[in-house]
Amino acid sequence: MSDTSVRLDIDDRVATIVLNRPDKLNAFSQEMRTGLIASLDEALGNSAVRAIILTGEGRAFSAGADLGERARNMADDPKGPDLGHSLGSYFNPIVRTIRSAKVPVIAAVNGTAAGAGANIALACDIVLAARSARFIQAFSKIGLIPDGGGTYCLPRLAGRARAFGMALLGDPITAEVAADWGLIWQVVDDDALMDTAQAMAASLAQGPAEALAGIKKALNQSTENNLDQQLELERNLQQVLGHSADYREGVTAFSEKRKPTFR
Repeated sequence: MSDTSVRLDIDDRVATIVLNRPDKLNAFSQEMRTGLIASLDEALGNSAVRAIILTGEGRAFSAGADLGERARNMADDPKGPDLGHSLGSYFNPIVRTIRSAKVPVIAAVNGTAAGAGANIALACDIVLAARSARFIQAFSKIGLIPDGGGTYCLPRLAGRARAFGMALLGDPITAEVAADWGLIWQVVDDDALMDTAQAMAASLAQGPAEALAGIKKALNQSTENNLDQQLELERNLQQVLGHSADYREGVTAFSEKRKPTFR
């Protein structure tokens, strides 16, 4: 792993991406935004990678945008920063890349996940959180709306009432509450977080890659499709997977009462 604001390590088909500005609670600077995009592209461009873990160094997952950097920029330009450019060029591509990735992306939320940091975590396919973690939609506290896909994910994951409460009030939500609301998959003890994430990623990396990609595609599109469209998508995906070597291996392994070896 290189010593930068974002570290990438690829080992045994699992890519681990670490947000690495612990002294700034992994707040997104310009360097860190571009570093995360580059790390995701490198991981997804490696045909050996079958699963990705995204986590933070230190006591936070990410505090969101680096407001210190924003304040310095505002001092130079009284009109303020072009947040539309920042979202369109960096945060939105990050979220789109995570959602469209053909491999599972696991967020291992090791501490505070605030603002864009929270919503990037919630965009991942499986979210694990340390017991000490907190999720904060802090945008209203500084005169903004939730971004990074927050207004898309929150009502779909937690429901309208909870989404409005989180977004309007900006109060911290504990990891246990986040799990109870369906925002995340699982809460684990702090010292077990990375072991749990790595074991999960290793298991997914040994799974049927085409089927896992199909599951992601079908579930992501389900929120936009009507029933007929979703049934047709399932039919098309299943038709392709039914001819795959992994399906043949899965059925054969079931018949032979052994663990399948997917290729």
